[in-house]
Amino acid sequence: MAIEPQKVVFACVHNAGRSQIAAALFNQMADPARARAWSAGTDPGPRIHPPVVAAMKEAGIDLSGVRPRILTDEVGHRAKVLVTMGCSDQCPVIPGARHEDWPIEDPAGQDLDTVRRIRDEIRERVHALIDAHGWGRVPGSQS
Repeated sequence: MAIEPQKVVFACVHNAGRSQIAAALFNQMADPARARAWSAGTDPGPRIHPPVVAAMKEAGIDLSGVRPRILTDEVGHRAKVLVTMGCSDQCPVIPGARHEDWPIEDPAGQDLDTVRRIRDEIRERVHALIDAHGWGRVPGSQS
């Protein structure tokens, strides 16, 4: 019987920047058989910020077709970890999930160089999260 991958939810208010970056990087770096990430927001915006799309394209990830989504019970269902990003009093709670808050600057309205810096900070934090839980890709695996 296959073990279901652990679920990690990255949440911010508009789901148009930080949480999208984090989930995309997580899914690029983590072993999908061990863990998968979702992103959502408490008050989703109409689209992902264009500089975020550009910065992620530079990292080999295409977010151009991705749309912000609301954090529902379904998205949070069976999450092992909830990472919130700068949502202050609007931060969600997912019962049973371990909660981390990452105080990361909002990329909304920022220039591309600033968004690159934010992306790189998120990459470092995502890498540390994956390492802490042993969710990294196994060398030589096809996942």
